[in-house]
Amino acid sequence: MSDIQKVAIVTGASQGLGLGIVNAFRARGYRVVANSRSIAPSDDPGLIAIPGDIGDPATAKRLVEEAVGRFGRLDTLVNNAGIFIASPFTDYSEDQYRQKLRTNLDGFFFTTQEAIRVMEKQGSGHIVQITTTLVDNADSRIPSVLASLTKGGLDAATRSLAIEYAARGIRVNAVAPGIIKTPMNPPEMHETLAALHPMGRMGEIEDIAQAVLYLDDAKFVTGEILHVDGGQIAGH
Repeated sequence: MSDIQKVAIVTGASQGLGLGIVNAFRARGYRVVANSRSIAPSDDPGLIAIPGDIGDPATAKRLVEEAVGRFGRLDTLVNNAGIFIASPFTDYSEDQYRQKLRTNLDGFFFTTQEAIRVMEKQGSGHIVQITTTLVDNADSRIPSVLASLTKGGLDAATRSLAIEYAARGIRVNAVAPGIIKTPMNPPEMHETLAALHPMGRMGEIEDIAQAVLYLDDAKFVTGEILHVDGGQIAGH
C-alpha cells in the first residue's frame, strides 16, 4: 500500500456540492486546496482555502502552485465551479451569457491547463468535471440552454482530453447530476423537483461526492460521463 498522501483541488467549494466533495476527500485523508469567490479561511492544516474568481487565469495558477508548493503534488482536480440559470432562451441577458462562459468554461480551461502540466510531470493524475444530466436529457420544464451550451462543452472536452492523455497516465471523467438538494434549491421546491426524477426524489450531496470518489478509484475508467440523476438519463 502506498504511503503517499494524495492531493486534490476542488473549485466552487464554499457550499453545496463543492463543500461535500471537499469533506469526502478530507475524510479519505486527501489534502485539499479549495476555491470559491467567498470561501472562508480554514484552520484545518490539510485544507487550503483560496478565495478568487475561477474565471481568472491568475486564480487557476495560484491553486495549482499552492497545491504543489504546500503539499508537493496534485493528484485530482474537480472542476465543480459553475453557474446555473434556468431561463427561456430569449430572456437571457448578455451579462448572464458572459458570466456563465467565464465561470463554467474559462474556469475549467485555465485550471485544467495548469493541473495537467503538473500531472504530466508526475506521470499520473485525474480530472473530474461536474456537469448536468440536462446536457443529454433536455426538459421543457427546465429551459436551460446556457447550461447545455457550457456543460455540454465540458462533456465533450472530457472525452477529448481523456483520449489525448490516456497514454500519459492522466484520466479525465465527469459526473452529470440530476437535481440535488443544495442551497440553490429552496425547500419549498423540493417536492416539485423530486417529481422530475423517475426515482421520485432529489439527489443528495453525498450521492455526487460518492460518484467523484468512485471515479477517483476507478483506474481503468476514463472518458466517462457518469450520470447520477435518479434515472433521468434512462427516460420518463
